[in-house]
Amino acid sequence: MAAVASAAASKEKAAGKNVKSEKDQLAIASAAIKGLGLSDQDLLNIYQKMLNIRHFEEQCNRAFRSGRVGGYLHLYIGQEATSMGVIDVLKKGDQVLSSYRDHAHCLALGSDPGSVMAEIMGRSNGVSHGKGGSMHLFDKEHGFAGGYGIVGGNVPLALGIGWALKYQKTDNVCVCYVGDGAMNAGAFHEALNMVALYKLPVLYVLENNLYAMGTSIDRSHANTNLASRSDSYAIPHTSVDGQDYFAVRKVTSEIVGKMRTTPYPHFLECITYRYVGHGAADDAKTQATYRNQDEVEEWRQRDPLGVIETVLRSRHLVDDARVHEMDRAGIDYAHAAIDYADSSPLCTPEDLTRDVYVV
Repeated sequence: MAAVASAAASKEKAAGKNVKSEKDQLAIASAAIKGLGLSDQDLLNIYQKMLNIRHFEEQCNRAFRSGRVGGYLHLYIGQEATSMGVIDVLKKGDQVLSSYRDHAHCLALGSDPGSVMAEIMGRSNGVSHGKGGSMHLFDKEHGFAGGYGIVGGNVPLALGIGWALKYQKTDNVCVCYVGDGAMNAGAFHEALNMVALYKLPVLYVLENNLYAMGTSIDRSHANTNLASRSDSYAIPHTSVDGQDYFAVRKVTSEIVGKMRTTPYPHFLECITYRYVGHGAADDAKTQATYRNQDEVEEWRQRDPLGVIETVLRSRHLVDDARVHEMDRAGIDYAHAAIDYADSSPLCTPEDLTRDVYVV
């Protein structure tokens, strides 16, 4: 029970930054839409992409429970605004790294959903030819430099990519997504020191969903103001409501715009929440050891899909029938991906050693 109480304390800290009235929420969205020049069709496209990602993740969960996904699976349900709000600002040549909760980032960048699902299911025509699985998606064509299973392992890699972009004298940026659990890793601090020292165009995006596996941030971090840690390395930081696509995109647009003209790192904390367990194998009993259902339901009131739907309804772009139609399209998107993966060949022994060794 102490763990649940401690988790509630973490939730309350984040809620102070996150909770807004519907009026305030709509005002933020209106300013962002105007400032970013988003059309009505843009808004509908954004909502559809978020629906697609949500249904894709739910389909992954069903595949895992039916025994069609080997290894481990980490779902992104509840965090969609954090991935899309950042990635929709990027352009060709920009690079993105993720951690092990990486499906949404790959899809938001434009990767083929069938190939992503095939990878998750270990099929040879997956984005990593079936050898990476859920935690190690990779898509060079779309600027996805990989998902990484080692906590914090992608942080120094972003340093290297940032150095390469600066060396090439481009205006491209590297975005590196990390979870709150990565911030206590030594490599995190070494990399941030160097990325600031060399003035590299790296945007570290903290997906602060309040838990590292089943441990709340106030039980694992002496300083729970996580964004402030970048102060030690003279890296500016910003915190934003990670459940609100428009808030995330607006602040990211401002940050990346500056980075393209004057390369320098930035640390962006997106306060978000996962509605599922740490891994797909976590059941309700496991989750109950560190958080209670009331907390989950409270955060569902800030569902990123609901936030954007409220905006669309306020602008008379959707009604119940249109929402149902778009939701159905998201279901079809996920079903098409799983059908493609189910019909794809499994890796052969020869596939497993291809591209691994050089002779």
